[in-house]
Amino acid sequence: MEFKTIIEPFRIKTIEPIRQTTRRDREAALRDAHHNLFLLKADDVLIDLLTDSGTGALSSAQWSAMMRGDESYAGATSFYRFKKAVQDITGFEYIIPTHQGRAAERILFGTVLKSGDIVPNNTHFDTTRANTEHQAAVALDIPCAEAHQPDLEAPFKGNIDLDALVRVLDENQGRVPLAMITVTNNSGGGQPVSMANIRAASKICHDRGVPLFLDCCRFAENAWFIKTREEGYADKTPLEIAREMFSYTDGATMSAKKDGMANIGGFLAMNDHDLAVRCRNNLILTEGFPTYGGLAGYDLEAVAVGLHEALDEDYLRYRTRSVAYLGDILTNNDIPIVRPPGGHAIYIDAKNMLPHIPQSEYPAWALGLVLYVEGGIRSVEIGSVMFGKQPDGSEKPSAMELVRLAFPRRMYTQSHVDYLAEVLLYVNTLKERIRGVRIVQEPSVLRHFTIRMEPACGTLVAD
Repeated sequence: MEFKTIIEPFRIKTIEPIRQTTRRDREAALRDAHHNLFLLKADDVLIDLLTDSGTGALSSAQWSAMMRGDESYAGATSFYRFKKAVQDITGFEYIIPTHQGRAAERILFGTVLKSGDIVPNNTHFDTTRANTEHQAAVALDIPCAEAHQPDLEAPFKGNIDLDALVRVLDENQGRVPLAMITVTNNSGGGQPVSMANIRAASKICHDRGVPLFLDCCRFAENAWFIKTREEGYADKTPLEIAREMFSYTDGATMSAKKDGMANIGGFLAMNDHDLAVRCRNNLILTEGFPTYGGLAGYDLEAVAVGLHEALDEDYLRYRTRSVAYLGDILTNNDIPIVRPPGGHAIYIDAKNMLPHIPQSEYPAWALGLVLYVEGGIRSVEIGSVMFGKQPDGSEKPSAMELVRLAFPRRMYTQSHVDYLAEVLLYVNTLKERIRGVRIVQEPSVLRHFTIRMEPACGTLVAD
């Protein structure tokens, strides 16, 4: 007998209180935050689904390992345990710790890119794109065709478009210093990439002398989807699958704040000795010595343990089932989401849900604000605010207007998910009354973090 109730595969040992707020409290907090959920005080949020990055709960094994953290400036034993864990999973020879994923991106792109270069990817996420464009290079998204259809049920909508990859490499010889694949594809709804797609992309790149890197911050979740969806992998462990994924590539950037199960940390890994030397020299400029990379020894210890905990089958089964559980509730109640649900988040299709709001008034941003006002839920927009501003300063509407509800790891219980479902169902009854927003003030780069907004017609929800 397989029971339907989803139970967390852990016991709660330490708790943190959540402050209850009223709708009036949240309206005032949102005004003070200039209608930007990033600018809210965490204490004003009931359920925080802004990100799954660095916000999860550490295990008892991680806390135990942190107590032996070696804070030596150079050659700390904590680094060697960290290095061994990364090498055991990825197989890469050269491991460079960084304080988080964007530091790995900055170091890699700052080392290999020059003006006019092109970096093809299934889809760049925000900091990956920004670090590419900071080098005056082109961050080129070439997702598979299925990625553009939110309601389409397909197992690997995160795949890179292989035909497009061939064209990009053949038509831009000498301008593509590396290609990337993001697993899972965060901007595209947290959708996984198949092993067959990674293998084929690897051959395309290597036949043309172009290295292939993984943006692997959710490598364990991607491995689980391969295990459960791709023929020939059902009997393999997530660790075995992860090792095969990495074997087709030449390096990886990693935010260990995701599938490293840690509050901070990341790495840049590769097999190219000369590139590793150049990257290490670049790291020393801003991150620190190569055996700590901007991290405390106890952080290195937490990541070393967390990387393997993320591959635990009971944990991965629970995590993906929890996300799918919420996704099924929303789909059964005609709330449009990216289907099938991803491994770390639900993505609400705000363009479809709020067709009366033009993209120039940022429907996904507006929906996120209403979720907060009505239920205290903090989410993040992945749409025209995050990706609409072009390098030349012009505006281009995003292909999709999504609201991402990212689940922190081991943080919330099933009752939190049920409450979240209640809020979403209630907000769905208000959808025709939800109004758009406009920009008041914005920075030139990564504007979604600090942008200031206001309701376009004076209110978020019309009477």
